[in-house]
Amino acid sequence: MLALRRSLRRILAPRALVHQVHSSSTTGHRQQEGTFYEFCTYYLKPSKVEEFLHNFKKNVHLRTAHSELVGYWSVGFGGRINTVFHIWKYDNYAHRAAVYKALAKDKEWQERFLIPNLPFIDKQESEITYLVPWCKIGTPPKEGVYELATFLMRPGGPALWGDAFERAVSAHANQGYVKLIGVFHAEFGLLNRVHVLWWTEDADIRAAGRHRAHEDPKVVSAVRESVNYLDTQQNMFLIPWPFSPLR
Repeated sequence: MLALRRSLRRILAPRALVHQVHSSSTTGHRQQEGTFYEFCTYYLKPSKVEEFLHNFKKNVHLRTAHSELVGYWSVGFGGRINTVFHIWKYDNYAHRAAVYKALAKDKEWQERFLIPNLPFIDKQESEITYLVPWCKIGTPPKEGVYELATFLMRPGGPALWGDAFERAVSAHANQGYVKLIGVFHAEFGLLNRVHVLWWTEDADIRAAGRHRAHEDPKVVSAVRESVNYLDTQQNMFLIPWPFSPLR
């Protein structure tokens, strides 16, 4: 039982599935569509977090005039604090290149936000991801909190572990413990990495749902197969900011 519980803790538990399974976890479908999501992580200087976010809130309209913001969060726990995490949507790589070219020429954006806030950033990371073919972006029913589970799978790609991973995620979501928002497969960044974004009302409800999932035989059965392909997992608790579309 102890070994089983340890295995179960490596996979998240969900609350309601609005994402329907469409196809296998191969990569061709998402590449043909072209749309991808850029995961941006900023590690901020502790004394400058509030100032950075206040400035972004005032000027976010200048940035979203160029491309779509999916969500913007602070890391509450489970990762490095004083970190902000945000997701941007692009039609294709040409679209992203055009956006960054326009931003470089946008004097208002540069002068009001970018230049004043660059000294507040210790480090910045960018990762390009695609939604897996069997998942669509979900919409939370109301404001809440989020959990980002990041899985590093064994080399071989979705052809090796995709079906088992899909079954594990779907088992959690179908049991209704938390709400599935999106499943993203890294294209540029650390390969064989998959991110699963969940929504819940608060941390205590999330903890209770996870406990129930650990005792759910359907979830246990699906997880047993998936963990055979798993190297590491990290879960981060995310707090959305008022200007975040996903709240």
